[in-house]
Amino acid sequence: MASTVTSPAPTDAPRTQRPASPTSPTSRSAGPQLARIAVMTALIAVLGVMPGIPVPGIAVPITLQTLGVMLAGLVLGPWAGAASVLLLHALVAMGLPLLAGGKGGLGVFAGPTVGYLIGWVFGAFVVGLVFRALRGRTDRTGRLALAAAVASVLGGIVVIYAFGIPGVSLITGVPLDAAALGNVAFLPGDALKAALATLLVVGLAKAYPRALR
Repeated sequence: MASTVTSPAPTDAPRTQRPASPTSPTSRSAGPQLARIAVMTALIAVLGVMPGIPVPGIAVPITLQTLGVMLAGLVLGPWAGAASVLLLHALVAMGLPLLAGGKGGLGVFAGPTVGYLIGWVFGAFVVGLVFRALRGRTDRTGRLALAAAVASVLGGIVVIYAFGIPGVSLITGVPLDAAALGNVAFLPGDALKAALATLLVVGLAKAYPRALR
């Protein structure tokens, strides 16, 4: 006589999902990203060690820290790049003297530089967004350099100026056109910083391609 094999009855009981452990892939991927954000924040802070260069007619100095803002967007992307700038601002608000000339504390967010500081956050985001959109999936040096240059100019100069100039006008009472005219003094230095950011990113892509992924 042939024996019949009884298959187990199907169950409708939902499977319980285990919570992600600290060693799960999600946690492991978040760790390096947070470290990269912290490193970029430190880089922007280090660039503030050099004292700012005063600009006649405008109460905002020329600093190297906008180079760090450009690099934040290029290397980390829009969200992480903006996060690195926000982290810097949080540390400055707590009193750490991380801005050019050793400035820190809540007072800097009530001064004439506040518009530029806000612009750094949006600037880093736009740099990352534009760079990724223009670069696509290619690592060709020409396209990479063009994407980095356009992104640095749009996010690291145009966007920051769009916040900074009205901020100066609002805080100091200087007419908007006069604030814009005074801001022209930043253009040569910022153009050089955009070029330097482009060269650094192209060099980084060649030496360590995964750094920009």
